Amino acid sequence: MRKSWLHFVLGGLLAILLVPRVSLWGATPETNKTDVLLSTMQQELKRAQGELGKLDPAPYFTSYSVYDQRVFMVAASEGGLLTSNQLRRRSADVIMRVGTPALDNAHQESRGSAISTGVLPLNDDGPALARVLWQLTYGEYRKASKAYLNVKTKTQVNAKEEDTSPDFSQESPQSHADYKQIGADVDRATLEEMVRQYSGLFRKYQHVYSSMVYLIVQRTEFHFVSSEGTHVVAPSAVVRLAIEAETRADDGMDLVRVETFQGEGVNQLPSGQEIAAKVEKVASDLKDLRAAPVAEPFDGPALLSGRSAAVFFHEVLGHRLEGQRQRGEQEGQTFTKKVNQSVLPQFLTVVDDPTEHTLNGVDLTGWYEFDDEGIPASRVEVIKEGVLRNFLMSRAPIKGFGKSNGHGRAQAGLMPVGRQGNLIVSSSNHVKDADLRQKLLEEIKRQGKPYGLFFDDIEGGFTLTQRALPQAFQVLPIMVWRVYADGRPDELVRGVDIVGTPLAAMNRILLTGEKTEVFNGICGAESGSVPVAAAAPAMLFSEIEVQKRAHSLNRPPILPPPGFESGEAAGAAKSGGQP
Repeated sequence: MRKSWLHFVLGGLLAILLVPRVSLWGATPETNKTDVLLSTMQQELKRAQGELGKLDPAPYFTSYSVYDQRVFMVAASEGGLLTSNQLRRRSADVIMRVGTPALDNAHQESRGSAISTGVLPLNDDGPALARVLWQLTYGEYRKASKAYLNVKTKTQVNAKEEDTSPDFSQESPQSHADYKQIGADVDRATLEEMVRQYSGLFRKYQHVYSSMVYLIVQRTEFHFVSSEGTHVVAPSAVVRLAIEAETRADDGMDLVRVETFQGEGVNQLPSGQEIAAKVEKVASDLKDLRAAPVAEPFDGPALLSGRSAAVFFHEVLGHRLEGQRQRGEQEGQTFTKKVNQSVLPQFLTVVDDPTEHTLNGVDLTGWYEFDDEGIPASRVEVIKEGVLRNFLMSRAPIKGFGKSNGHGRAQAGLMPVGRQGNLIVSSSNHVKDADLRQKLLEEIKRQGKPYGLFFDDIEGGFTLTQRALPQAFQVLPIMVWRVYADGRPDELVRGVDIVGTPLAAMNRILLTGEKTEVFNGICGAESGSVPVAAAAPAMLFSEIEVQKRAHSLNRPPILPPPGFESGEAAGAAKSGGQP
């Protein structure tokens, strides 16, 4: 999961955005017209099941998923547009399971055999749509039936698996059709001008070697039908405005600061003044980081801000609570046999709730109504008062958990698996946020350490869950401070990564703050990139281990940027969004 982005506009620009001139998408679609796409999907699915059901082996389940996406992306740097693209795309996924729910072609490492994907016509031409679905369906049957024969052979010659749960869960059919339009239409020219002006604000900073501002507006209408009788139509929308800026220290270390702002519509983005202040902060942070010393390996007390703690929990804990990671000989199965056992301090509770649209006034990116298997999203209390209670389930059962809880998620073209949505951590052992620093100092002194660490912001991280690799994680902080016990001022350091193993790290939490903070981002895993959110209060750890980050030895540019030949002041006079 990563985070990124943004910047400032001329006064009143966002107000202009609220008054559309020409719709970005063209005419607003009628919401009461006949859904030709849905009816075609249902008709072709019924025909396919009837004919393929006569064959041996026969499919026992088939589904069609169509992602009808409208995307606009504009990017700018130094006040000039780099790209401005608008596209419309319909992609179709055909998922087919051959055999029985107990054992089918998608068993374990053969999971990819169950899906075929293609591109559908954009217009509602029933015969044209049906022809593509027919081609995908027949091609998928050939692939799935061949894979099923291989799966049966392997199960006969291989040793018995530890978890003999079925390959597919039995679920109740769903009926849901929502055609409402999410997010207001905006004018393309206005968005281009906004991003261009934001990016131009970096021109006054000599130490910022490269920067970019980009905006993505995306609307998706999800159509899903299955041979079980489910049909779902659900809309979604997201607007992401981001800034990214980079510099380089004298020792060759590249330093990057990214910030993101997002919501369902442009009118939900912050004001131009807020974005301008964030740009100033990004540029100031980069300047400070260039001068900061490189951190040394350390193991000791640490305080994570709420956003940092949220990313930490997403990477270290959340991925290991995803259902498919609890079975199979390749997975580390960190928490598989710890159900009803303590895995966190007693004062912590963790839920994943994709039904929550906002938290404390902040949009949650991991919100959705139905998952990518047509199952309603649901709130799952995975850990209650430190005790593991549940996993994030798709339709791939595991021992003791035979049903989906609406967390089967995927990027278009990939098989859904159990994934996080909105991971939210709460605490019953908290102090006022203003008191956390003093608690950190007390812990530093108690351990006899010269200093502790404060992690103010984190850009992302990654974790390893397969048993062939170390069961470790690496979280990537941006702004890290040494906090000295002897009263010296805090010291910014750079080039530090948080490392460790999950079982040890999660039980070093002593207490938390009160305020819950949100981190929105995009998470990549075996089912592709999906939007997620994580939320947590600030947390005090008795022990966190950090290591030095690898970096190049490329020196900073020898020549100053254009306009700064006589020093930074020369360039400052030419700053702003106007070329």
